[in-house]
Amino acid sequence: MSDPQHNSLAFNLGAFFGHIVQAVKTDVTKQPDAATQIVRKQVGEARLETQEGPVTLRRTIIDEVRTEDAPRD
Repeated sequence: MSDPQHNSLAFNLGAFFGHIVQAVKTDVTKQPDAATQIVRKQVGEARLETQEGPVTLRRTIIDEVRTEDAPRD
């Protein structure tokens, strides 16, 4: 690809519409190769008083199981 600083207007317009056409043609109903299942979601929250004012500390832990499809022979 050529240097982006020296691309012509026609090149940039073609690239712009090329990206749009590619997005329109992409199949969004296709399922990914792996399935993710959330096993546990834990949220912890603490509120502290500081000199600047109250502060809320929040920690979120998410445990996921990801299974990939077995390769087909």
